[in-house]
Amino acid sequence: MSENALVRVERICAELATSGQPITFTAVAEQAQIGRATLYRDKQLRAVVDEHRTRQTDARTLTGLATAVAHLRAVIEALAATVTKHEEQLRRLRRNPPPRR
Repeated sequence: MSENALVRVERICAELATSGQPITFTAVAEQAQIGRATLYRDKQLRAVVDEHRTRQTDARTLTGLATAVAHLRAVIEALAATVTKHEEQLRRLRRNPPPRR
């Protein structure tokens, strides 16, 4: 997934919320020009849409808070996985630097 797609999905969700329109996977997919299946399958994209949908409906309830915590946990886990992957790449590069030209 490109960072560009994540930014687009975040922006579109915010625009839908600001305009008072319902935040649906179909609406976000159409406006972001991303397949709806991609929104469902990609954990980060799905978390963004779910978070905005939750904020729109029940942000001040215990259920809303629990969902927000679950969203934050999913985002942190995704971020941690990315950091781990990058750390491993750095370790490999330090052990075996590419030949200089």
